[in-house]
Amino acid sequence: MSSRPYSGSMVWKIIVLVTTFLPALLGSNSCPTACQCSEPARTVKCVLQDLEEVPSPIPTYTRNLFITGNHIYKIRANAFQGLDNLHNLSLANNRIVLLEPEAFASLPNLRFLDLSNNRLAKVHPNAFIAENNSIQELNLNRAFYNSSVIRDIAAVLHSGGFLQLSKLDMASNELIYLPLGIFSHLPALRHLDLKNNSIIDLKNSTFCGLDLEFLDLSANAFKNLRVDVLNELSRQKHLCIQLKDNPFFCNCEIEDFAEWLNSSEVVLNANKLVCAYPKDMQNVSLLMLSEMELGCHSSENTEIVLQTSYVLLGIVVGFVGIIFLFVMYLNRKEIKTWIYNMRDACRDLMEGYHYRYEIDSDPRVTQVSTSDV
Repeated sequence: MSSRPYSGSMVWKIIVLVTTFLPALLGSNSCPTACQCSEPARTVKCVLQDLEEVPSPIPTYTRNLFITGNHIYKIRANAFQGLDNLHNLSLANNRIVLLEPEAFASLPNLRFLDLSNNRLAKVHPNAFIAENNSIQELNLNRAFYNSSVIRDIAAVLHSGGFLQLSKLDMASNELIYLPLGIFSHLPALRHLDLKNNSIIDLKNSTFCGLDLEFLDLSANAFKNLRVDVLNELSRQKHLCIQLKDNPFFCNCEIEDFAEWLNSSEVVLNANKLVCAYPKDMQNVSLLMLSEMELGCHSSENTEIVLQTSYVLLGIVVGFVGIIFLFVMYLNRKEIKTWIYNMRDACRDLMEGYHYRYEIDSDPRVTQVSTSDV
């Protein structure tokens, strides 16, 4: 008789435990309604579903997650909580504007992250956690709302712990410049894609400390590359560079770059690099500039000749001046007497003119002179 209440209470406790934890256990492997899930392939796809946020819950078995072609404004903190097995994450073409702090903090095994074709305007410096970052490839192709967000990206690359990042794509973002040391905390970086931007200049510290294997700088706004940058690139022994479709300005300042191209083998298809300006040099191969007469050295020689001529002329004029002063000093008495004589002659002449002027201007004096006659 006494065992029935005890058995009933135990059953009740079991029912409570099951009802409490079973939905969570089942939910961990359930598929969101807007997605397609494949447990054998360990893949979840949420494509073109007009989603406004990251769907939940996502199965914990997920290794490959594709959330693309939606309308997700921001990635919230810990939006991917519990996905410890996730290796590949694509958030391309979602119109993402904001990455909140710790947006990707709960993904310890993430290897590939695709944020291409978004509208990133604000990226929090702590969107990635250094202690929990295993990303090897980061795709930011056409991902920025404007070029100013590059400052946020630089801060993230500095503090986000991207020590394993080997491939970085920042093509087609209308970048004008690269912040100093933006890549200085990426020791494993081997592949860097910066094509189709508007970068006009590089600093020698931009790639300092890296060991790149491929660098794409094609279709930017480079008119020339400076010597210090070329020297830094030459230190990277395994590097291949793409420089096509840049508006190179072929004047005297490009000679060092042209010589470097001829002596280096790191530039792919260097024979296809041509001048864009000035007009009379258009489509001239940069490799041929070292063999052509740009007028740089001749103008320098002409300037040296002119400077030498001016110096010689100055010496001759100074010498003649010294001789003239010396002659005057030797004949100073005669010159002094001559000056006095000239002064007296001028005085007599002026007095004569003055006397005749007074006679002509006074009619009375004229009448007296006439009556006397």
